[in-house]
Amino acid sequence: MAGEGGLPARLRPLDHAALERVLARAAQLQASEGDASDAVITEEQLLDVAREVGLSAQHLRQALAEERSRADVPVEEGVTARVLGPAHVHATRTVRSAPAAVFDVLDQWLQREEALQVKRRLADRMLWEPRQGFFIEMRRAFNVGGHGYHLSRAHEVAATVLPVDDERCLVRLDADLSSLRTQRLSAGVAVAGGGALGTATLLTLGFVAPVAAVPAAVALAGGYFVARSHAPTVTRAQIALEQLLDRLERGEVPKPGLLSALDLMR
Repeated sequence: MAGEGGLPARLRPLDHAALERVLARAAQLQASEGDASDAVITEEQLLDVAREVGLSAQHLRQALAEERSRADVPVEEGVTARVLGPAHVHATRTVRSAPAAVFDVLDQWLQREEALQVKRRLADRMLWEPRQGFFIEMRRAFNVGGHGYHLSRAHEVAATVLPVDDERCLVRLDADLSSLRTQRLSAGVAVAGGGALGTATLLTLGFVAPVAAVPAAVALAGGYFVARSHAPTVTRAQIALEQLLDRLERGEVPKPGLLSALDLMR
């Protein structure tokens, strides 16, 4: 059977979309017929395959770094995620710098401008958590420095930094907002529950149903907006991560200022 340009189908060239489908299907077939060890491939073997199919080593190393930096965060599809917003946000960028230098700059920005502290330091990953203390809480409450401290509301902020080549590295930032979302949801439920209790009390006292239903209706709307207040927080945290990557990309380093004195008061 002749294909495009009179060529048989088996000789017809493949575009990139078709190539991706063929490689994915071949990997799926191999995995289904053998054990897990059969599907293991080294980076050098993968580079050889890339060269055979016309992919550049630069793009392959970029894709490898992105795959290795992926955090184990479940995809949210429930009603809570749709109504209130996600519990996690992340941002990824490739920058021209060494991983050690990236970690150093990130640590300075997050400690000085977000009032965070190091929680764990691993080979290719660092984690920060909110710093505690009276002066730190005052900084956040009065927005000292005008930074907003949007990431300080996260339960945890993580950075994964992996080299792409000799000059570039891939940076992935993750912020865990799950605790904050739970708090907003609980507050919304409490407001709505208070309204329901008020309606029940009015019915007990003999008020007609339309009048008695007013507290429940008002509290339900109020509870919804309290819970929905998580969504703007998600947006601000996402922007804060992107701005942090912008600074990395431009090579900006935080300069010591008046807040450095407050940093010592922990």
